[in-house]
Amino acid sequence: MATGFIDELTSPTVKYLRERWWNEAFTEFLTETLRPRAGNRILDVGCGEGIAEVQLGRLHVSQMRLVGVDLMIERVIVARHETAAHNQRGLFACSDACHLPFRDGIFDSTFCVAVLQHISDVEMAIRDFARVTRVGGRVVAVEPDNSARYSYSSTPAGRRAFEMSTPFFSALAAARGEAMEAAIGPKLPTLFAACGIEPLEVRLFPVSQTQLGAPPDEVWRRRHDVVEQVIDQAPNDDVRNLGREYLTALDAYAAEARKAGSSFVEIQHTMLFATVGQKTE
Repeated sequence: MATGFIDELTSPTVKYLRERWWNEAFTEFLTETLRPRAGNRILDVGCGEGIAEVQLGRLHVSQMRLVGVDLMIERVIVARHETAAHNQRGLFACSDACHLPFRDGIFDSTFCVAVLQHISDVEMAIRDFARVTRVGGRVVAVEPDNSARYSYSSTPAGRRAFEMSTPFFSALAAARGEAMEAAIGPKLPTLFAACGIEPLEVRLFPVSQTQLGAPPDEVWRRRHDVVEQVIDQAPNDDVRNLGREYLTALDAYAAEARKAGSSFVEIQHTMLFATVGQKTE
């Protein structure tokens, strides 16, 4: 069943993983790698709506302080309400991942999930993660390889739409001056080492969705509306024209899928690379 958290047809990156993918196994992974102890301070960079704080708060570690920052104030507000609703205490602030508003070495652990994929200067962000983490503390970053996403459609129009999505979103990013590193996930250990963080482990987490049978009409409406909005915000006519061609292909895909009915198949898959490190200097 399609859930919408991984959709190459509407976004060049993996979005909203915290809200739509987080599970008990991932909480166990963070518990194992962050090693929360009584009195620890743990920083969550890109906290979103507070999923991590709620899950880690359920561990009931004595006097553990969870701090979350996010670039979007709307998400910070939701995170505050969410933790309060679960009778948990968390501190939240609006902040850029590259300029964290904390003094050096204040946290015992720092982590982020699907945040660095959106940052143009990843090394700067990781250096700031290291700066606010004490020597001997853990740093954990979980990021995808957006250049190696797998997609399949059983219809010719679907395959065409997937082929057109990458050139469109790439042209859009170039026109906006957004030179993000698509293959950030597997490069994290090298970046950690360059920033005074010793890589200890890399663990892989698959993220997949499979749609058997034609998706409901609301899926196609959402896809159409998202792409149309992106086209409207495109910075030049060349990108807008490319976007309109892509939107036509996407609508043709919707028509073929409806016609295919129960024989329709769509598969999307990517991999998250979880790098665990320890600050050494």
